[in-house]
Parts: sequence; structure tokens; C-alpha cells
Amino acid sequence: MRIAVTGREGQVARALVERGRALGVEVVPLGRPALDLMAPATILPALAAAAPQVIVNAAAYTAVDKAESEPELAHAVNEAGAGAVAAAAARLGVPVVHLSTDYVFDGHIGRPHREEDAPSPVNVYGRSKLAGEAAVAAAAPDHAILRVAWVYSPVGRNFVRTMLTLAENRDVVRVVADQRGTPTSALAIADGIIAVARNLVARPGEVALRGLFHMSASGEATWADLAEAVFAESAMRGGPSARVERIGTADYPTPAARAPDTRLDCSRIAAVHGVALPPWRVSLAGVVARCLAAEEGKWRRA
Repeated sequence: MRIAVTGREGQVARALVERGRALGVEVVPLGRPALDLMAPATILPALAAAAPQVIVNAAAYTAVDKAESEPELAHAVNEAGAGAVAAAAARLGVPVVHLSTDYVFDGHIGRPHREEDAPSPVNVYGRSKLAGEAAVAAAAPDHAILRVAWVYSPVGRNFVRTMLTLAENRDVVRVVADQRGTPTSALAIADGIIAVARNLVARPGEVALRGLFHMSASGEATWADLAEAVFAESAMRGGPSARVERIGTADYPTPAARAPDTRLDCSRIAAVHGVALPPWRVSLAGVVARCLAAEEGKWRRA
């Protein structure tokens, strides 16, 4: 199987390339300038040249706080750009897998969110991603939209790597303890995407395989829980560690509002696609180990 993925330098795109090699899938990463979601004329030619059997749209505007001052840019990438990728997939006659986010919810439902729960984003980023879901669904009936959550990986900018960096120079790190979700490794997400893509290619007429799905690791955590787990895994391997001071959201004001609880119910994708991602603590251990193994066992920030 041959997959074209947008967003060449992103965590999920890089994880797809890595996991594709391990799983016997050819992954063609596409990014700027060849494919630019802000330049719609580049999208179809770049995807057509890749000759994919499936297109994965992993490219996105992900600067949650900065989006509050750049709403037009966030929507241009996450809505119009996503819709253009989906339209190109429809033109090429191949399915599209589009990545969305738990940020489409306001976090007040009191349980893990199901696909049928009404979205109500609390910030510009969440609204732009929700609009992107609608754009993809309208442009390409042959789609699977996957909402993922709290993504981290051994590379790129993410919470896990930030915590390791902070622990190099601090004994105490203040971390929010009243926002709840599910940390999910980009490598696990890549495995899930590949499984979904294989199903879409193998069973082209099966309507149940298309549509909206939640896909995150099993288990749950607050940001403070995740930080403590990162430091515990790092300390076990002789890496940097710090004590976590648990604080409230109000103690760490940000330009973008954050939802208090964006846990996702992933039972539908398990039943329909047979995809169940590992517990977040299991995936975290491997990612921390890889971070610490960089540069001859010394932690460094890439």
C-alpha cells in the first residue's frame, strides 16, 4: 500500500514514515513548497505525482495560543486547506484520512466524548479544526476523520520533550492538574492510521468504515500526571527529572481557553476498524527511552 501524507515535518507524518517501513507500507511525505495548504494550486499536482492509494492529511496549524491572534490563518490551513486536500483525494478517486482533535469539545460532559456528542470548541484552534472536519466530509465522501489527543513523540515540539528540557535546569516544574485527557504517542497514532487506511483500501464499498472516529490511547491523565510519568521514566534511565508542583488552569493563564476534560471514547473505532491503541503509559516509556538515547545517551532538544 502507498500512502501520501501531508505535513512532512509534523510528528504524525514522521511517525508514519517510520512505522510504514516497519509495517511494509510505502509512505510518501509531502510538504512545502511542493505541497502547501496555503497555496491550493499546489495540492492536487503534488498528490497526483505521489500516486497514492490513500491520502492522509496530517498537516495543520497547531499553535493553539497563537491562533487566537491569527484566526484567519488557522482557518485557512485547518479548514480551507483540509477541504482542498479532501477535494484532491476525491478527484484522484482515493480515500482520505483526516486528523482532527479533541479540542472540538468544551470538556463539560463529565465522561469520555463519543462521536455523536455535540462539539463546542472553546478556542480558535478548536473551531478551525471542527470547520475542517465539515470541509473534508463535504469534499470527499470516501473519508475517515480521526480525532486524536495530546500528541507527543520522540521528535518535534511536544509536551514530553518540553518537560525533559525543563528538568535539565529546574528542580520543580509547575504543571496544570485540572485538565484531563489522554496522552497519545504519534507512533501509536501512525499504527492506527495505517490499519484504517488498509481497511479503506481493502473494502471500498463498506460505508461503516467511513465517517468520524475517535482514536487515542487508553487510559487518562492530567498534564501533571503526564509530567510526573515523564520524570519517573526519565529518572529510571538516568535522565533529567524534577518534582511536579500541581497548579490550576487559573494559575497558568494562556491566550486560548482550555477545556477541562477532553477524554475520547474510542469504542467505535475498535468495533469497526479493529483499532485499539496501547495504554498511554506503555507508549510513553518507549518514547522517553528514545529521547534519552539521542546523542549518545544525553538528552538534547532537536
